[in-house]
Amino acid sequence: MTHDLDSSQLYFNRELSWLQFNSRVLAQALDKKLPPLERLKFLAIYGTNLDEFYMIRVAGLKALFKARIQETGPDKLTPSEQLNQIHTYLHEEHQVLESCYTSIISELHENGVNIKQYDALNDKEKSIIKEIFFNEIYPVIIPIAVDATHPFPHLNNLSFGLAITLKDDSKNIKHGLIRIPRILPRFLQIEQTFIPIESVVEHFASELFPGFKPLASTPFRVTRNADIEIEEEEADDFLQILQEGLRSRNKGSLIRLELMEGADKKLIKFLLSNLNLDDKDIYTYKSLPLNLGSLWQIVGDKTLSHLVLPTFSPKTLPPLDSENIFEAIDKQDILLYHPFDSFEPVVQFIKQAAADPDTLSIKMTLYRAGQKSPIVKALIDAARDGKQVMVLVELKARFDEENNLRWAKALEDAGAHVVYGIPGLKVHAKVAQVIKKQGSKLITYVHLATGNYNPATAKIYTDISYFTTQPIFGTDVTHFFHFLTGFSTHTKLDTLFMSPKQIKPKLLKLIEKETKHGTQGHIILKANSLVDTDIIKALYHASQEGCRVDLLIRGICCLKPGVKGISENITVSSIIGKYLEHARIYFFKHHKVKCYIASADLMPRNLIRRIELMSPIIEENLSQKIEQILMLQLADNNLRWELQPDGNYTKLLPLGKEVNNHFVLEEYVNKIHDKTKKETADYVSRLANRILKDG
Repeated sequence: MTHDLDSSQLYFNRELSWLQFNSRVLAQALDKKLPPLERLKFLAIYGTNLDEFYMIRVAGLKALFKARIQETGPDKLTPSEQLNQIHTYLHEEHQVLESCYTSIISELHENGVNIKQYDALNDKEKSIIKEIFFNEIYPVIIPIAVDATHPFPHLNNLSFGLAITLKDDSKNIKHGLIRIPRILPRFLQIEQTFIPIESVVEHFASELFPGFKPLASTPFRVTRNADIEIEEEEADDFLQILQEGLRSRNKGSLIRLELMEGADKKLIKFLLSNLNLDDKDIYTYKSLPLNLGSLWQIVGDKTLSHLVLPTFSPKTLPPLDSENIFEAIDKQDILLYHPFDSFEPVVQFIKQAAADPDTLSIKMTLYRAGQKSPIVKALIDAARDGKQVMVLVELKARFDEENNLRWAKALEDAGAHVVYGIPGLKVHAKVAQVIKKQGSKLITYVHLATGNYNPATAKIYTDISYFTTQPIFGTDVTHFFHFLTGFSTHTKLDTLFMSPKQIKPKLLKLIEKETKHGTQGHIILKANSLVDTDIIKALYHASQEGCRVDLLIRGICCLKPGVKGISENITVSSIIGKYLEHARIYFFKHHKVKCYIASADLMPRNLIRRIELMSPIIEENLSQKIEQILMLQLADNNLRWELQPDGNYTKLLPLGKEVNNHFVLEEYVNKIHDKTKKETADYVSRLANRILKDG
């Protein structure tokens, strides 16, 4: 029997799948086995995720709807249908969100931590807050009159403040706004008591409008379309256009208004009429603070560290623990799994190269380097020292553009050659190359990765790092950088694979070859998202031929598992836990080269609209290490969720020994670190065998 693999019934909607992912994040916040601030952290992540979803995905759907464009994906849902389903989904989830927050607040209270409105404070606390208000808030807060001579102001994206109705002595009714600048803390703090700033501003509103009496007020927050459209081919000065794009981010169309429950109806009407929004764009909260992402302020309070999961200290293991990193790479290829393996060797790779007089050149890509990057500082030092430094700084890295712009200018000032991306393509590849002179020879060292060159995120993201001096990699990386800096039309690499032309065809070929092994075949794909229709169809075909397919997809998954005759041999798992799963790993059991690591997710944007790199892991011992990681994750029965044919995810319940792959790997690395070098090899072998057996 033949099946139509184009049927909309075989594909989940991308946006609704993303909402399911964020619900799994929320489920972590609901987990009462976690410490209260760990739960609050996941609530903050949920809110931050949702903000970005609205600014980008919902905004895009609204733009399509307003333009009367009915373009659909493989699931065939129109923009209007998607917007309605998103609206319904989030409103149904709202009660869960509220009860989750109430539960966490109650547990924090039991531990001496309180979030209180101003009116709930005692007299002593009110006196302290009053002093803070007049000394630190009053001078910088912005009261705004709105009337015939004072037009309603432009509100930047994620603006936060209060709308207020006022009455003067002559009983004239006025409307106004109080903007609360982002430079002010979201919560005022008295020891372990946190007071939402809006409740303080609301209490002292009459001080901001002398001669007027407040009649009603409500906190509010607005969200705008934050996607930047840059017509690169029409731009004479790319940097200037980008800077204009950043400014325009605050001027995108409004898409959401957040309010507290019980807000005055006339005030709501006043806001909606001036913001050009309707009732469907309103989201109300009963007890939750506006801007859940701001809860990071409380989570990050160092005096409360006992209320989060214990911090794991990443370890630098043999052979990198005592040797110069280049001497270690000379002896063998090295593969690291962050954050369990420390990211410090990656930093040292650049820092030692920058300081070594034998270094001739350093080339690398930077996507999200962070605000205080030791890597960029080392590159600046190398350029000032006269070394050839070439850096591709991807200025289109969404929400990180300003950091990248600042680093790009600093690198150029130091004498580095900076490339600002490729017209029409975002460069998402993660690669660094160091060329050294040893006697009469040039030695090329290569670092390939699945994650960004960012030491801060490397502590919370799981990613793969791979160091090698194999000439086949060095030659390809040289060709890659020549492509980025010149007019080279030679975009085909020989050992590595580069999108937009090579990664997708290679993956389809690998899937096809493994499919031929039928019931003996086994494919494991680990990625953040699976959206590409051609990849999904290839996996459906593999399943139909009896091939086992295990997918570890953290976020969006448009493939539907468990469909009779089509995807019965496919499982889809999502791991949500202490660390953000970020590594892209592709495994094919019967190939000579079984494992590949990549910067690319299984999405059209990565496979055909970005410059990405995928690397084979040729060394058998390193390939086995990756296979052990994958088997451990598939054995996880604590953090793993399984996607069902109806689109819902089921959390696995431990039936025997509980396996939390994050904790297992923490323990694994700690034990290796504590052992002597002589014992290490035997211990690693025993533990690897145990993991495979458990898996």
